[in-house]
Amino acid sequence: MTVVASAPGRVNLLGEHTDYNQGLALPIALTARTEVRWSPDGSGHLVVDAEGYGQLTIPVGATPGEVDGWAAYVAGVAWSLGVEGRPVTGGRLHITSDVPVGAGLSSSAALQCSLIGAFTVATGVPDRLTWARIAQRAENDFVGAPTGLLDQLASLHGVADRALLIDFDSLTVDPVPFDPTTAGVTLVVIDSHITHGHAGGEYAARRASCERAAADLGLPNLRAVASGHPDVVLSAVHDDVDRRRARHVLTENTRVLRACEALRDGDLAEVGAMMDASHTSMRDDFEITTPGIDLIAETARSAGALGARMTGGGFGGCVITLVGTARVDTLVASVVAAAERAGGPTPTAFTARAGRGASVDQLR
Repeated sequence: MTVVASAPGRVNLLGEHTDYNQGLALPIALTARTEVRWSPDGSGHLVVDAEGYGQLTIPVGATPGEVDGWAAYVAGVAWSLGVEGRPVTGGRLHITSDVPVGAGLSSSAALQCSLIGAFTVATGVPDRLTWARIAQRAENDFVGAPTGLLDQLASLHGVADRALLIDFDSLTVDPVPFDPTTAGVTLVVIDSHITHGHAGGEYAARRASCERAAADLGLPNLRAVASGHPDVVLSAVHDDVDRRRARHVLTENTRVLRACEALRDGDLAEVGAMMDASHTSMRDDFEITTPGIDLIAETARSAGALGARMTGGGFGGCVITLVGTARVDTLVASVVAAAERAGGPTPTAFTARAGRGASVDQLR
């Protein structure tokens, strides 16, 4: 038996670093996907053939700390399923993907969600929230990246031509219309080729800062902060850096809600304004952009984008823009020229739209 499962990457339109603060986010699933072909054989090893990475063998019973590199994502899923009471047997895995790696487009969640779908066909594929939690446990506790549930939920719940309003307090996912092409506007994803890594200390430091801010306020998390002017609400936070980190989260939640209203009203200019404000907040308050990323966003705006912002966990990756379809080529050329003049990597770009979520098929 060979099982085929696939899952998409994602682009986050708004709502960065809000997931682990029980806040709000507005991602879309991409049409780019990772596909896993799984042929179980009952052995004690996973023989993995990953396009672009070669072949390796992983023991099914590997525990945290025993496997590193990209193979940790595969071993971590097997381990997490075991913790969930869904043990994985050995077999052969063939993995292909057109989700860019290291670009902030959630290639890791696409891989993990497709693996879980394939591995669990025999035992019954879990509901989507459990599926997401299994993937999150693998990334948090095996790989060592303290991410929230945004990537996994977006990959699992994707709907064509819809954005996903995710509430991480209630763990609900509500589709919101997102088809800018009907208004002559295109979503362009610009890969800066500035690499980033979630397992690094900067991501963990941002999470710890948010937790300290919530503790200063006597609250379990930043979502529990009462509505009001952020600077007034956060005046009780002791450390200035923690205060700015928390301000980003609170204002980002507001931007997500305003963007959802704008999408329902067909007001893409307002969505663009929220994207610009989000980038400024990530740059100044959360401090997760880079000079090269800022240059791309600024150049895109100068070239006519309705809005431009970094997407993903930060410190590199991609910038997304909303721009009139007729201006796409001009915008991309301007961004490439600006980046090259600055001596940075040459960006590449692709147009994107919202796609479907993870799926599983069984072949005999």
